[in-house]
Amino acid sequence: MNGPPEVTLLTEGTYPYAHGGVSVWCDQLVRGMPDVRFHVLGITGSGSEPHAWALPPNVASVSSVPLWGRTPQGKAPRGRALRRFLAGYERFLLSLLDADFEHHFADELYELAEFALSGGSLSAALRGEDALRSLQALWRRPFLATHQARPTVHDALQATDLLEHALRPLAVQPPSRGVAHAVTGGLAVLPGLTARRFHGVPLLLSEHGIYLRERYLSYRSAPYRWPVKALILGFFRLLATEGYRGADLITPCNRYNRRWEERGGCDPQRIRTVYNGVDPDLFPFAGPEPEAPTLSWAGRIDPIKDLETLIEAFALVQAELPDARLRLFGAAPAGGEVYLERCRKLTVELGVEEAVVFEGRIDTVRHAYAAGSVVMLSSVSEGFPFSLIEAMACGRPTVSTDVGGVREAVADAGLVVPPREPEAMARAALELLRDRPRRAALGEAARTRVIDRFTLGRTVATFRGVYEALAADPRSAAWSPSAEPALARCSA
Repeated sequence: MNGPPEVTLLTEGTYPYAHGGVSVWCDQLVRGMPDVRFHVLGITGSGSEPHAWALPPNVASVSSVPLWGRTPQGKAPRGRALRRFLAGYERFLLSLLDADFEHHFADELYELAEFALSGGSLSAALRGEDALRSLQALWRRPFLATHQARPTVHDALQATDLLEHALRPLAVQPPSRGVAHAVTGGLAVLPGLTARRFHGVPLLLSEHGIYLRERYLSYRSAPYRWPVKALILGFFRLLATEGYRGADLITPCNRYNRRWEERGGCDPQRIRTVYNGVDPDLFPFAGPEPEAPTLSWAGRIDPIKDLETLIEAFALVQAELPDARLRLFGAAPAGGEVYLERCRKLTVELGVEEAVVFEGRIDTVRHAYAAGSVVMLSSVSEGFPFSLIEAMACGRPTVSTDVGGVREAVADAGLVVPPREPEAMARAALELLRDRPRRAALGEAARTRVIDRFTLGRTVATFRGVYEALAADPRSAAWSPSAEPALARCSA
């Protein structure tokens, strides 16, 4: 190999179109390797989203795959081509609904990709009447669980619509050289899988949150009947499995994720934990605490962050400490305004609206951590959250929910509570707000832990080595779990 490899980052709803944890991580990698030529292939909503990041010169190209923009043009296949398509599509659908047929999923997924990449209109084929009738007939078969729910035509239209949108990334030309790096599970993996299948491009998968788990959480309250959920969640589950089995190397940002990946079929020797890192110089000690006892939070205002539990916990805190304040730093993403309004209404219902401030997005996030006596994290799903290790680097004590890699990050340098339990969160917050010496001690321990274990230099150096190893020989990137502690000894 001559020089550093080219890398295509495969993203979904993040870099370079949005701020937040995964986008920060992508920008760290790109700027940390100025000699590496990066491309970005981003899965987006409409395809018209502006860039939220000023891109450095080594980002050679950016392209998007809009999931919810205008339906791609084209005609459905006819005649023999249609019969062949429908036969494969039926096997594909059956794999999503019956465990006995799951072995068909991968082959039929790549058949759909080959159809789309060879000039066929996959969207038109999926939306055609024949494909709709195939689904209607199939999921009413007596041996399938969906039969008992008596799926309707409306159900079939909804399921087809969701599936067609989810499969749109199959129609994009995948990377044909270098390394494909999917920075999340799920739909962003699709172009990486096709790049590996059709061009032999090594595939690296980095998971922050567990994409499949987050789909389970989001579809629990989605406005669809059970047959629709069974089909689409079956797709996400098998896609996760194919991603785990197909990637040459998986780099979760915490050890918690390994359990999902191994259970999903990944060989443990192809899993290498690489923790997120921060630059301690950019997150110095926060300095004096605010005069009033204050809880602060920073992040994306989204249901997965469970601000409702945090607000409920704060109401319990204020009942005992009337001077307490809660400051929430962050904005709602496009489409998330409804959740923001729900949170605002909750503060009114609980009578704490005067003490809770929705600050909006802040340009210098360390100021959000400095604004609190204690920094809170209330999420129901996380990977290895930047907001947590950034707050720790600033020497602020934290109260966090026990999800993803949170406990690995915090250890004994902060308090960890169960998710969705406002009473437990309130008790932990009160415990710290009432004990200044303990806050100071935890803050010092937190910063020391970040400097010792979670620096940006270590993270970037590790990924540079991974890229070079994959580009030279994907088999050489296999990793022995017993060797993983050596990762902590890499120089910062």
